[in-house]
Amino acid sequence: MEPTVCPWCQTEIVWDEEIGPEENCPHCDNELKGYRTLNIELEGENGELDNEEHAPEEDDEYESGDILNKPFWGIGDGTVPAIRVLDKYGDDHDLMAYEESVESVLDDQDETPECFHCREYMMLAGTQKVSGEAFEPALPASLQAPLLKPPFHLNVYICSGCFQVQYTLSEDDRLRLIKGLTGDPAQ
Repeated sequence: MEPTVCPWCQTEIVWDEEIGPEENCPHCDNELKGYRTLNIELEGENGELDNEEHAPEEDDEYESGDILNKPFWGIGDGTVPAIRVLDKYGDDHDLMAYEESVESVLDDQDETPECFHCREYMMLAGTQKVSGEAFEPALPASLQAPLLKPPFHLNVYICSGCFQVQYTLSEDDRLRLIKGLTGDPAQ
């Protein structure tokens, strides 16, 4: 069976042979069979079609008739485009050594979240303590108490590809939150 790639998010879709083909993409939930392509020809200054100025180069991997069907992101292998800020530092630094160092850091982590922006793995940079002066807890009416009382700790993660920062609750504070929401008095 030929693999199917979602035309919206460029993710390869694998389905169960017993169930059959998907009607919606399981990743982006867009309709797979309703995708349509529009080919628009631009007019030049004289009102004539201006195809000669925009003709592809001979070394272009697309044939002249397929230039309008070129993937929007310039990627034809079905992968999702990555936002890699790191690539702009490649000329000045040894990115292979950087990648090896990142891999060794990731190997030592208990948790390895993915970046929301570029899907690279994130490195644990440290822990940040949130104290009472810097945090005002929300008081949900249904609980009559704050979700989480300070002090608590946040794990700070940095993306190795685009350098976005992400925070998650530390393990102990996750347990404290769960106990508080389930009514466990041992918080």
